[in-house]
Amino acid sequence: MLVLKQQLQQHGIAQSTMAQAVSVSAAAIAQLLNHNQWPKHHQEELKQRIIDFLTGKAIDTKDSFKAVQEVATPCTSTASQTNKDDTMLLAKQVLNPAAKKHFGLFRDPFADDVMQNSQDVFTTPDIRYVREALYQTARHGGFIAVIGESGAGKTTLRRDLTDRINRENAPIIIIEPYIIAMEDNDAKGKTLKANSIAEAIIHTIAPLESVKRSQEARFRQLHRLLKESARAGFNHVLVIEEAHSLPIPTLKHLKRFFELEDGFKKLLSVVLIGQPELKLKLSERNQEVREVVQRCEVVELLPLDSHLEDFMTFKFSRAGKEVQDVLDKGAIDAIRARLSSSTRRGDISLLYPLAVGNLVIAAMNLAAEFGIPAVNADVIKGI
Repeated sequence: MLVLKQQLQQHGIAQSTMAQAVSVSAAAIAQLLNHNQWPKHHQEELKQRIIDFLTGKAIDTKDSFKAVQEVATPCTSTASQTNKDDTMLLAKQVLNPAAKKHFGLFRDPFADDVMQNSQDVFTTPDIRYVREALYQTARHGGFIAVIGESGAGKTTLRRDLTDRINRENAPIIIIEPYIIAMEDNDAKGKTLKANSIAEAIIHTIAPLESVKRSQEARFRQLHRLLKESARAGFNHVLVIEEAHSLPIPTLKHLKRFFELEDGFKKLLSVVLIGQPELKLKLSERNQEVREVVQRCEVVELLPLDSHLEDFMTFKFSRAGKEVQDVLDKGAIDAIRARLSSSTRRGDISLLYPLAVGNLVIAAMNLAAEFGIPAVNADVIKGI
């Protein structure tokens, strides 16, 4: 650790403030302060910018760049622990050109545009089950809710379902109501109601047919169109993303959509995709939706945890690179430690694809900035 770190603390100056003032990343400043590691380019210029910054704050720079032994102090503050948890996740990261050149990559292994087809979808036994459950629900009927944290891969699986249906030319019509501005109450946004879902179904199945004005006529029209389409050999699946924002009345109405039938044949399957709040709404303890809960299969997308190494290997192989050329073994362990924590309520894992990708990209950018051949544990800790 450098004396400079102590000086910043003594004067109440945030590392990010100095980083912005001297035009380098906050991660680079952290590496400098904690490990005395300098970027490989323009070291003297950076040193002078830091000196100018400190001088402007009336701080003596004579000993600023000397190394001192850091003394660990126990953290007893709940606020400190909260701050640590808050900084665990990073905002969206972009792999910069210098990092691509440094690691011999021509594209970002974690970017959305890398996902071109089903072969680009990383799977575990759990993901394969969810993947197949979605398809079987669309193909043969059912009511399923896929629940996962932000960045767990829900949207990827929804895209994969659409891609498979198109690729296999399956006789399945996907109905996706628009969810822009959807909220679970009208005070915060616009709730998705049964009438809007009915309109979406009608417009998808018979785009040239006008929607009836009265509610009774509209639902009779809906039922007729579904029966005609089913008799023509089609299955229908209603897919609602951001389903955690569905109001309770609409969840209850979905059960009635699901029960539309022609003889023994169900006419409409239902797929809900949402964040953990949806699981709370579909809880067995929630008496308001007990009839929905009895008919809806709930599946969760779990964190990568024991599959982290396989995930990294897969992502880099799709970008034409061996993972060991970018990350050493210590880096993998550091990623797992960085995105995991223990609380009084138990262990918490944030090892979801998006969080892992953002952390690794930030680490690759930092390693390139310092000329480090492969991302190691110190680089991960410096993010």
